[in-house]
Amino acid sequence: MSWTREQRNVTFAAYLGWTLDAFDFFLMVFVLKDIATEFNTKIPSVAFGITLTLAMRPIGALIFGRLADKFGRRPTLMINIACYSLLELLSGLSPNLMTLLVLRALFGIAMGGEWGVGSALTMETVPPKSRGFVSGLLQAGYPTGYLLASIVFGVLYQYVGWRGMFFIGVAPALLVLYVRAHVPESPAFKAMEKRPRTGLVKTLKQNWQLSVYSIVLMTAFNFFSHGTQDLYPTFLREQHHFEPHTVSLITITLNIGAIVGGLFFGSMSESIGRRWAIFIASLIALPVLPLWAFSSGPVALAAGAFLMQISVQGAWGVIPVHLNEISPDEIRATFPGLVYQLGNLLASVNATMQASIAVGHGDNYGMAMAIVAGTVSVVIAALILFSRERRGVDMTQSAREVAAIT
Repeated sequence: MSWTREQRNVTFAAYLGWTLDAFDFFLMVFVLKDIATEFNTKIPSVAFGITLTLAMRPIGALIFGRLADKFGRRPTLMINIACYSLLELLSGLSPNLMTLLVLRALFGIAMGGEWGVGSALTMETVPPKSRGFVSGLLQAGYPTGYLLASIVFGVLYQYVGWRGMFFIGVAPALLVLYVRAHVPESPAFKAMEKRPRTGLVKTLKQNWQLSVYSIVLMTAFNFFSHGTQDLYPTFLREQHHFEPHTVSLITITLNIGAIVGGLFFGSMSESIGRRWAIFIASLIALPVLPLWAFSSGPVALAAGAFLMQISVQGAWGVIPVHLNEISPDEIRATFPGLVYQLGNLLASVNATMQASIAVGHGDNYGMAMAIVAGTVSVVIAALILFSRERRGVDMTQSAREVAAIT
């Protein structure tokens, strides 16, 4: 099926929005040690900033999701990108740890809005047969952001320090200009725009089983991603004592694996279904665990990281399309992002928990990460079998049908 220019523009903008959002988030994971040194504290205290960012994301998903369901996906996306870019800049100006933690919490609100709004805009716009690939592409934006942060850390950190890393994070604000000039509103939103809105709470109550299930599923998914990513640079620096350049190369490698996994399993989900693609991808983590967490030497660790992220982001690559397809039409800009970020809230203890386990066992970050990754890969494989399969549903037509019911 051929794409229109507007469909390409929407996909590009949503992909870049999530890429740059993740870029701003991951800049911090590379400099936990440096921030702790400057503010004369321990790494777990600084890692609490990651916990705060993740914990506040549901608030952003709710605020920006409701704005997008009421006023449109496009204007909300522009405001959202401007907010997280400004807060990233301010983070670099923090005079003390408390100020930094407050700003990271506010950054979490802004970060929490982008995924749900961007994915709804895209999934409602692109051709149904292309959704699997586009889902993988959108989710690949997250490791792409991590990849960009890895490159910036490896190339520029020695010149700009940890504060300069945050200053570079203001760059995504330029994307607002592109969205304003080239991105149209979603057809499904236009179909429902004039219909009286059903309340969020009422809609969630009507779909309470789906809501609870989706939150539990996304909690496991967030433990899967954050449990294998957030402390990985610290694992390489503290446990293996690699220099920043080596850390950068290994994290670049793992993010290439993540991009490959997301695109591959996202595309595969069009032929075998969303559930089976997630099931297969998640279980790949189990045989990879020993190489990923317990090997030594940069080459073996890089290979393990590459394969682990094929599993993690392969499963994640199906999530944007799957959550949008099973979402109630009335709250599609709110529901996927909200359940995703509530899962993030429940999993937000991960960084602090893993850091504490590692420090308590002689800085054994590998063991702490392996416990989480191995457990949740099995949990996800079991949970996804209970999900609905709505591959290829016509979202615009579905929205029209809902809008016709008064």
